[in-house]
Amino acid sequence: MTARDLRASDADRDRVITVLTDAAADGRLTQEEFSDRLSTACSARTLGELAGLTSDLAESPVVHLDAGRVVAGIFNPARREGRWVVPESLTVTAVRSTVVVDFREALLRSSRVKVFAHAVAGQIHFYIPDGIRVEVTGRAFLGSKSVGRNYGAAALQAGPDTPVISVQALILGGKLVVHTPPKARRRLRRPFSRG
Repeated sequence: MTARDLRASDADRDRVITVLTDAAADGRLTQEEFSDRLSTACSARTLGELAGLTSDLAESPVVHLDAGRVVAGIFNPARREGRWVVPESLTVTAVRSTVVVDFREALLRSSRVKVFAHAVAGQIHFYIPDGIRVEVTGRAFLGSKSVGRNYGAAALQAGPDTPVISVQALILGGKLVVHTPPKARRRLRRPFSRG
């Protein structure tokens, strides 16, 4: 199954409808074009059906279908964020730059994603949503790896069906930071006392 064949969510349709509405309000779409595209967006079942509706209206795609298997920042920063389809294997490279890969709105095609992360005097930042376990292996020479709270004991408590992003890192004088959602804080209730 290709990324184009993945089922579209209500949120995907809403994003496209927002872009279409803004384009019609700006005069970039005629009323007929707007009606046709709106009708298609409302009835779209797959991401592929939605992708073509805004390709001539938005600077970056509303949904990145063919985002590629490589995110590289070589002397220039690079980002992969928003709604995008994550391949089963992804290579992320930062050479004297900062690379950000945000999985919070991404669609995982597989329950286990393998990420090869290479930072040479650069920084790689991964943003992970709730409900995804992170495993980090590899080495850091004159650099560091920092992983948020869903790593370790908390991650081991996740069920066997929990999606996993497995990161194999090689850090040379750089930094890998995995940002995970903070743990929910419990509020301590104090007993009410009448004075």
